[in-house]
Amino acid sequence: MEKRSASRIGRPVGVVGLGCWQLGGDWGQVEEGDGIALLHAAADAGVTFFDTADVYGDGRSEKLVGRFLRERDDSGVFVATKMGRRVEQVPENYTRENFLAWNDRSRANLGVDTIDLVQLHCPPTPVYSTDEVFDSLDELVQAKRIAAYGVSVETVEEALLAIARPNVVSVQIILNAFRLKPLERVLPAAAEAGVAIIARVPLASGLLSGRYTAATTFGDDDHRTYNRNGEAFDQGETFSGVPFEVGLEAVERLRPLVPAGATLAQFALRWIVDQPGVTVVIPGARNAEQVGGNVAAADLAPLTPEALSEVAAVYDELVRPHVHDRW
Repeated sequence: MEKRSASRIGRPVGVVGLGCWQLGGDWGQVEEGDGIALLHAAADAGVTFFDTADVYGDGRSEKLVGRFLRERDDSGVFVATKMGRRVEQVPENYTRENFLAWNDRSRANLGVDTIDLVQLHCPPTPVYSTDEVFDSLDELVQAKRIAAYGVSVETVEEALLAIARPNVVSVQIILNAFRLKPLERVLPAAAEAGVAIIARVPLASGLLSGRYTAATTFGDDDHRTYNRNGEAFDQGETFSGVPFEVGLEAVERLRPLVPAGATLAQFALRWIVDQPGVTVVIPGARNAEQVGGNVAAADLAPLTPEALSEVAAVYDELVRPHVHDRW
């Protein structure tokens, strides 16, 4: 698999990684054995970047990744986790003492002394302007509790604030064919600063897989049921903030663009890989077959200018009014 890096992160990773939210929950249940199997399948397929968080299943995802690390014993694996969403989302909770406690818990869950990358998990906007927060993160690096730190953001403005911080090595942001705004300023700014871009929610919570219809339903424990209007967390995390029926219409516009022999999901992932400045895209998976399909996107030829232009047209005509000014 193609590997990419950025000067601040200083370590190349496979361009298609694995998002491990599904291993914790909120997408329906994934059995432990199936979770371990898909982690190994990902590594066997060339995935080196694994993204989890302490809040996914209240630590379940981290623990499964930790078990995988012990079984794999592979120094080529890069693990990123996140912290901060297990408490009330007020700036006052982003303290040195909490960082130490959260970091202790994640290191125990993962079974490592030093975590490759820890990201603040979509913190309140004022956190990005608080020097003490980043001083505390610097302290974690100096103590070798973490090798580096980054941020996961909701908005373009938050991303730009983070990129301006000299020791932020990565920005994780929603980027897909239904979320084009980061292309305007975030990706160029990150490239200039040497900050890695981690593209999350790449399939718009499955909309861009092309498998859903107006009749599709999701389980009660699935965020695509209980967070469509932002009831539990930021609405933009579910279907990228696009109304379900609008997303279905946009998918039908994109379907004819898919190259022969490829799936719509692979087309959508290849679109992200083709964007200058993207370091790694992190689709999730529920089984080894989905992992293999995601990884195959890295082998597709770059999309044609005509296909890229049509993606932009579909976005402008259908999606832009719902998302562009919000995130």
